[in-house]
Amino acid sequence: MVELITYTTRLLCMLAITSLAACNPAQTSTPVAAGSAGLPLAAAPDYGQKTTIDGIPCGLTEVVNYHVHAHLAIFFNGQARPVPEGIGIAAPRHVDNGGGSPFVDGGSCFYWLHTHTNDGLIHIEAAAPQAFTLRQLFDIWQQPLSATQVGSAQGQVIAYVGGQRFSGDPGDIPLAPHALIQLDVGQDVPPQPYTFEGGL
Repeated sequence: MVELITYTTRLLCMLAITSLAACNPAQTSTPVAAGSAGLPLAAAPDYGQKTTIDGIPCGLTEVVNYHVHAHLAIFFNGQARPVPEGIGIAAPRHVDNGGGSPFVDGGSCFYWLHTHTNDGLIHIEAAAPQAFTLRQLFDIWQQPLSATQVGSAQGQVIAYVGGQRFSGDPGDIPLAPHALIQLDVGQDVPPQPYTFEGGL
């Protein structure tokens, strides 16, 4: 419960101002270490050139005119692999560890699709409502996604959306509000539950 309150407070601060430091001046930030979330299939890239990807720009601040969330879970040979924090947030990144888990609270720019945490929560933040796909997130992550590969994991890919088997190209899965997406590589894992906490 404490972590939920802390996480929600951080999100509210980010919506109100650019820097979390103003919300909690005593909190210090440190650079994010690659792979600090555990064993993701790939760490978030640095985005040295900060180019537009799939028509999605990298802005100096988060754009929250349209702000919804989806969730992505990845399993490789039956083992959960975290989605790393910092996808879509360009280096130099800063992480707040005050809630007990990494929370990327800043970077040199933000793509409209990004992750603050390593729990699979995808933030979809754009200037106006529009349709995004899982392929766009993976392109921003700079990782391959196909029927036979998810990031560095290779094998048959079984996709679920909302607990139902998805038979098309996994890259075409819509990043709809509260979409529950699960990608299993090499071994079929029954769809795992996920609950969007209040306000997300």
